[in-house]
Amino acid sequence: MRIGLIGTGRIGTFHAGVLSRHEAVESLVVADADTARAARVAETLGVDVAPGVDALFADGLDAVVITSATAAHAELIARAARAGLPAFCEKPIALDLPGTLGALAAVEAAGTELQLGFMRRFDAGYRAAREAVRSGRLGRLHTVRAATSDPAPPPAAYLPLSGGLYRDCLVHDFDILRWVTGREVTEVYAAGSDAGPAMFRESGDVDTAAVLLTLDDGTLATATATRCNGAGYDVRMELAGELDQIAVGLDDRTPLTSVEPLGPAPADKPWPGFLERFAPAYEAELDTFVRLVRGQAANPCDGREALTALRIAEACERSRRDRRPVPIAEVRADAGPAVGEVTG
Repeated sequence: MRIGLIGTGRIGTFHAGVLSRHEAVESLVVADADTARAARVAETLGVDVAPGVDALFADGLDAVVITSATAAHAELIARAARAGLPAFCEKPIALDLPGTLGALAAVEAAGTELQLGFMRRFDAGYRAAREAVRSGRLGRLHTVRAATSDPAPPPAAYLPLSGGLYRDCLVHDFDILRWVTGREVTEVYAAGSDAGPAMFRESGDVDTAAVLLTLDDGTLATATATRCNGAGYDVRMELAGELDQIAVGLDDRTPLTSVEPLGPAPADKPWPGFLERFAPAYEAELDTFVRLVRGQAANPCDGREALTALRIAEACERSRRDRRPVPIAEVRADAGPAVGEVTG
């Protein structure tokens, strides 16, 4: 099969490397608004390069992988749908609900497949947690704690384009919370702090956030995130039930130091970033996409799942602004009906 990849930044280059090595991918062609960067990536990997997106779509593709700047995602998804091509897209579909709904409508009208890049669904730890919850091993789940901590802030120029900490970062926690527990979020109460670098205040964003989420069975969950965790990249989830308690992301590379006399030793090589921490998960999600295109696998993360996670993020932004609990139903009603709502 021949796959086209649009966007050769950090994650795009990683994905291109994975696809170039995949046994079922006979050829790969890459394109980028920065044509020189695309050419360098193509030369390094020994794959083809297109002079632009128009040329890429005219190159006899079987599928498209979208890793471009976020602002281009929705239009590229719609274009792939109109061309009858299955697409894989890094999150988000768009930074707003109208853009997301428009892209999903295009996919539905074309009858094509759209897989979203929520890579945590393919991580071994989260998959084990999902099985533990759904098998009943934990008993009645009463508390979930999720945390995402970046080791350093992104460039200042990225912040106004990111959609903010809830949409850009915590959206992963919102998705994996639904996927692991099998429950829906009904209400959120969110707070944020911009007490860190001035660029967050200047962009209207926060560098640290905390959310209390209520699930539809009464389970309480918290999700926290920060851009300023100097100890290293830290992504974890703790799930506590009446029978047992488990943790995802707790290993010898977790950047967490115990101050107890008999506590474990600090991590010798803390995780430096998301590519290192989730490399196997990224490879697994792309392998699944290839098998989806070949008719060998079902879609593991339909694009409509991103809509649900975005609605939670939107509710969080509203809650932070208004300093009040926000029901998810409020955001759903304001945005209009979804395109074929699905659950995790």
